[in-house]
Amino acid sequence: MVLEQLSTFQTILLGAAGAFVTFAFVLLYRVVRGPTMEDRVIAVNAIGTNAVVVLALAAAAFDQPGFLDIALVYALLNFLASIAISKFIVERGGVL
Repeated sequence: MVLEQLSTFQTILLGAAGAFVTFAFVLLYRVVRGPTMEDRVIAVNAIGTNAVVVLALAAAAFDQPGFLDIALVYALLNFLASIAISKFIVERGGVL
């Protein structure tokens, strides 16, 4: 089994990654239920940030530095998407 070959440090990192994934699923409730568009934007941004953290933890756990490159690109895309959505909300007449 794969888990038997992991060190304690790797297991802790993967456990932390699992906790962040669980938190991201909890945030999906806020994305769906709202109540405002601003709440949804913040929740989507937090889910994206959690994805970056999970990728970084997986990079450390599996000793794969390529995951960090993916995490950096995803963080930039997450930031740009948040800015674009915020700009759309402000132009539409909402207050951010």
